[in-house]
Amino acid sequence: MSRDKATTLDGDLQKVVGHPVAELYEAAAGHDGSPPLARALELRSFLALTEEQVALVRDRVHADMDPDRGMGELSADRLRFDAQWLEAALKARDGYRAALGELLRTLPPPAQ
Repeated sequence: MSRDKATTLDGDLQKVVGHPVAELYEAAAGHDGSPPLARALELRSFLALTEEQVALVRDRVHADMDPDRGMGELSADRLRFDAQWLEAALKARDGYRAALGELLRTLPPPAQ
């Protein structure tokens, strides 16, 4: 999934687990990988994808609203659709952030 894309919770994940994200994916892929770590990385991948979607919609809206664009290019329907898309992506992002945050609170400290 989205292993190479940074997320807003990568710092928290690394702090809780004690290793960089790339190393965590390698550890989880091994036969000794812990199920909670695998779930955390799965949620992290979903979060990375969702945060990318949020950024794409945001950038598209910014481009559509650029002051140098012609007034004839504005579309209320397109902006309404982007607002709905952005709302859905933000809800998903918030859900993944909450789920991953809760899981990180329950993981044992790195020494264990």
